[in-house]
Amino acid sequence: MEDVVATEEPLEIRLAYSRPDGRRAEQSISVTMRTPGHDGELAAGFLYTEGIIRSKEDVESVAPCGPPAPSGLINVVRVELAANVDVALDRLERHFYTSSSCGVCGKSSLDAVAVQGHYDLEDVEFQVSGEQLGALPDALRARQTVFERTGGLHASGLFDVAGQIVAVREDVGRHNALDKLIGQALLADELPLSASGIVVSGRASFELMQKAMMAGVPLLAAVGAPSSLAVELAEEFGMTLIGFLKRNKLNVYARPDRVQ
Repeated sequence: MEDVVATEEPLEIRLAYSRPDGRRAEQSISVTMRTPGHDGELAAGFLYTEGIIRSKEDVESVAPCGPPAPSGLINVVRVELAANVDVALDRLERHFYTSSSCGVCGKSSLDAVAVQGHYDLEDVEFQVSGEQLGALPDALRARQTVFERTGGLHASGLFDVAGQIVAVREDVGRHNALDKLIGQALLADELPLSASGIVVSGRASFELMQKAMMAGVPLLAAVGAPSSLAVELAEEFGMTLIGFLKRNKLNVYARPDRVQ
């Protein structure tokens, strides 16, 4: 019997934007190793969580471009921004290459997150029960169609106040899965996600917390362990952080008042 393995291919994200002098420019801003599928959402989510765009109105179009790769897939996506969007090139230059294992690994400053901009989560009213949270890992796994065949993908799921998962995205990279989920919400004009929580299939890293915070998510629950910086970020900005999530057990690292 032949194993089915998860597909991993590079995705180049190209950005078309207006320079200060009004002329249009286009440049490649990132190459990420990803599982093909929902590439437009991935590009939109990446640009949003990196602070390059602020809303759906900033995006004129998102579309694949260029010839197919030898695999037959198109591995370039072009995002055209509205003429009035002020593009911060210094942010773009930091992120030319990201890997599926860690995303942008060099970010370690909470001050940088504060400067980048985020929603105020301190007073967001969002509560779920421990029982609802405990049911999330199995519910997430049930929606992981590609993982079921390959065993090799991460997943991020969006759930509502009733504990029901409403959207799931999978990818070989945990940060890509979350960018796809957030990009889907951005393109549907559903941000901020202040009435939702996010559950992730692996650990809770600083980067995942930063992305969730940028999307206005008040609670992130991880099947695995959180990092020390993830805990610091949650405490600093009023997010609820849950780790080691199982059916009958969970650890709350910040803002336990949102867990009934």
